[in-house]
Amino acid sequence: MSDMSVPKRYRTFAEFYPFYLSEHQNAVSRRLHFVGTTTALVLVLVAPLSAWWWLLLVALLQGYLFAWVGHFFFEHNKPATFKYPLFSFMGDWRLWWEIIVRKRNL
Repeated sequence: MSDMSVPKRYRTFAEFYPFYLSEHQNAVSRRLHFVGTTTALVLVLVAPLSAWWWLLLVALLQGYLFAWVGHFFFEHNKPATFKYPLFSFMGDWRLWWEIIVRKRNL
């Protein structure tokens, strides 16, 4: 069996992140990820202030909804969340931060 037929398994986030970026090349998809992550952050901050704890579930659901729309309709790929849930979650936040500090473009 050749190395080309064996799917790569990422052991560290540092190995995974270049793959993550390659799956987020479409500008609309990146914008959807940014909006979803920002909205999720706001909802997570509002939940304890308002004691509306159900907002935590809404934050999670809407964050993924924005991201998955970006993948299915603009990137035309399968979200990495299905194989790498923790690394993908970390990638979303790193990409969000890199957009905030202008290291990456929307």
